Amino acid sequence: MITYNTEGVKMPKIKKREVTTWIKSVAASYGRKVGEVGYMFVNDEKILAVNNEFLGHDYYTDIITFDDDEGDILNGDIVISLDTVRTNAEQFGKSYDEELYRVIIHGILHLCGINDKAPGEREQMEAAENKALQLRTAKAE
Repeated sequence: MITYNTEGVKMPKIKKREVTTWIKSVAASYGRKVGEVGYMFVNDEKILAVNNEFLGHDYYTDIITFDDDEGDILNGDIVISLDTVRTNAEQFGKSYDEELYRVIIHGILHLCGINDKAPGEREQMEAAENKALQLRTAKAE
Protein backbone atom coordinates (compact mmCIF):
# COMPACT_ATOMS: atom_id res chain seq x y z
CA MET A 1 0.00 0.00 0.00
CA ILE A 2 1.24 3.46 -0.87
CA THR A 3 0.02 6.42 1.16
CA TYR A 4 0.35 10.12 0.40
CA ASN A 5 0.28 12.70 3.20
CA THR A 6 1.28 16.30 3.78
CA GLU A 7 2.57 18.43 6.61
CA GLY A 8 2.65 22.21 6.25
CA VAL A 9 1.95 22.15 2.49
CA LYS A 10 -0.97 21.46 0.13
CA MET A 11 -1.13 18.03 -1.46
CA PRO A 12 0.52 18.23 -4.88
CA LYS A 13 -1.81 17.74 -7.83
CA ILE A 14 -0.90 14.15 -8.64
CA LYS A 15 -3.25 11.40 -9.71
CA LYS A 16 -2.58 9.06 -6.82
CA ARG A 17 -4.00 5.95 -8.46
CA GLU A 18 -1.91 6.48 -11.62
CA VAL A 19 1.21 7.30 -9.59
CA THR A 20 0.71 4.18 -7.47
CA THR A 21 0.36 1.99 -10.57
CA TRP A 22 3.50 3.58 -12.04
CA ILE A 23 5.49 3.06 -8.83
CA LYS A 24 4.43 -0.59 -8.70
CA SER A 25 5.49 -1.14 -12.32
CA VAL A 26 8.89 0.48 -11.71
CA ALA A 27 9.39 -1.67 -8.60
CA ALA A 28 8.40 -4.78 -10.59
CA SER A 29 11.01 -3.94 -13.23
CA TYR A 30 13.59 -4.42 -10.45
CA GLY A 31 11.99 -7.67 -9.28
CA ARG A 32 10.40 -5.97 -6.29
CA LYS A 33 6.90 -5.63 -4.90
CA VAL A 34 5.51 -2.66 -3.01
CA GLY A 35 4.62 -3.30 0.62
CA GLU A 36 4.07 -0.28 2.87
CA VAL A 37 5.46 2.93 1.37
CA GLY A 38 4.49 6.28 2.82
CA TYR A 39 5.08 9.60 1.08
CA MET A 40 5.13 12.75 3.21
CA PHE A 41 5.17 16.04 1.31
CA VAL A 42 6.56 18.86 3.45
CA ASN A 43 8.12 22.32 3.29
CA ASP A 44 11.81 23.21 3.54
CA GLU A 45 11.72 23.85 7.28
CA LYS A 46 10.30 20.39 7.99
CA ILE A 47 12.76 18.54 5.76
CA LEU A 48 15.62 20.48 7.36
CA ALA A 49 14.40 19.33 10.78
CA VAL A 50 14.08 15.71 9.58
CA ASN A 51 17.51 15.84 7.94
CA ASN A 52 19.03 17.21 11.13
CA GLU A 53 17.24 14.85 13.53
CA PHE A 54 17.66 11.57 11.68
CA LEU A 55 20.79 12.06 9.55
CA GLY A 56 22.69 14.76 11.44
CA HIS A 57 22.77 16.95 8.30
CA ASP A 58 22.18 20.68 8.61
CA TYR A 59 21.04 21.45 5.07
CA TYR A 60 17.97 21.45 2.87
CA THR A 61 17.34 18.59 0.47
CA ASP A 62 14.58 17.56 -1.88
CA ILE A 63 14.11 14.01 -0.57
CA ILE A 64 14.98 11.73 2.31
CA THR A 65 14.25 8.01 1.99
CA PHE A 66 13.95 5.77 5.03
CA ASP A 67 14.44 2.18 3.88
CA ASP A 68 12.67 -0.59 5.78
CA ASP A 69 12.67 -3.21 3.01
CA GLU A 70 12.07 -6.87 3.74
CA GLY A 71 13.69 -8.98 1.04
CA ASP A 72 12.06 -8.12 -2.28
CA ILE A 73 9.23 -6.17 -0.60
CA LEU A 74 9.65 -2.39 -0.62
CA ASN A 75 8.80 -0.73 2.67
CA GLY A 76 9.78 2.72 3.77
CA ASP A 77 8.99 6.36 4.27
CA ILE A 78 9.82 9.02 1.70
CA VAL A 79 9.89 12.67 2.77
CA ILE A 80 9.82 15.23 -0.06
CA SER A 81 10.22 19.00 0.27
CA LEU A 82 7.94 20.62 -2.28
CA ASP A 83 9.81 23.92 -1.74
CA THR A 84 13.10 22.36 -2.85
CA VAL A 85 11.40 20.52 -5.72
CA ARG A 86 10.17 23.90 -6.98
CA THR A 87 13.60 25.53 -6.54
CA ASN A 88 15.35 22.64 -8.32
CA ALA A 89 12.85 22.72 -11.20
CA GLU A 90 13.66 26.39 -11.76
CA GLN A 91 17.40 25.80 -11.40
CA PHE A 92 17.43 22.86 -13.84
CA GLY A 93 15.00 24.43 -16.32
CA LYS A 94 12.38 21.71 -15.77
CA SER A 95 8.67 21.96 -15.10
CA TYR A 96 7.56 21.57 -11.49
CA ASP A 97 5.61 18.41 -12.39
CA GLU A 98 8.58 16.83 -14.17
CA GLU A 99 10.83 17.47 -11.18
CA LEU A 100 8.19 16.25 -8.73
CA TYR A 101 7.76 12.94 -10.56
CA ARG A 102 11.55 12.56 -10.78
CA VAL A 103 11.83 12.96 -7.01
CA ILE A 104 8.84 10.69 -6.32
CA ILE A 105 10.48 7.85 -8.26
CA HIS A 106 13.96 8.69 -6.92
CA GLY A 107 12.84 7.48 -3.49
CA ILE A 108 11.47 4.23 -4.93
CA LEU A 109 14.73 3.65 -6.80
CA HIS A 110 16.60 4.05 -3.51
CA LEU A 111 14.31 1.40 -2.01
CA CYS A 112 15.14 -0.80 -5.03
CA GLY A 113 18.82 -0.55 -4.08
CA ILE A 114 20.08 2.19 -6.38
CA ASN A 115 22.36 4.68 -4.66
CA ASP A 116 23.72 8.04 -5.76
CA LYS A 117 26.51 9.04 -3.38
CA ALA A 118 29.63 7.16 -4.56
CA PRO A 119 31.49 7.94 -7.80
CA GLY A 120 29.52 6.74 -10.83
CA GLU A 121 26.35 6.09 -8.84
CA ARG A 122 24.76 9.45 -9.67
CA GLU A 123 24.86 8.60 -13.38
CA GLN A 124 23.26 5.21 -12.69
CA MET A 125 20.51 6.89 -10.66
CA GLU A 126 19.85 9.47 -13.40
CA ALA A 127 19.61 6.72 -16.01
CA ALA A 128 17.18 4.78 -13.79
CA GLU A 129 15.12 7.94 -13.20
CA ASN A 130 14.95 8.67 -16.93
CA LYS A 131 13.90 5.09 -17.70
CA ALA A 132 11.18 5.25 -15.02
CA LEU A 133 9.96 8.64 -16.24
CA GLN A 134 9.68 7.28 -19.79
CA LEU A 135 7.59 4.40 -18.41
CA ARG A 136 5.27 6.92 -16.71
CA THR A 137 4.93 8.97 -19.90
CA ALA A 138 4.23 5.87 -21.99
CA LYS A 139 1.49 4.76 -19.57
CA ALA A 140 -0.06 8.24 -19.54
CA GLU A 141 -0.43 8.35 -23.34
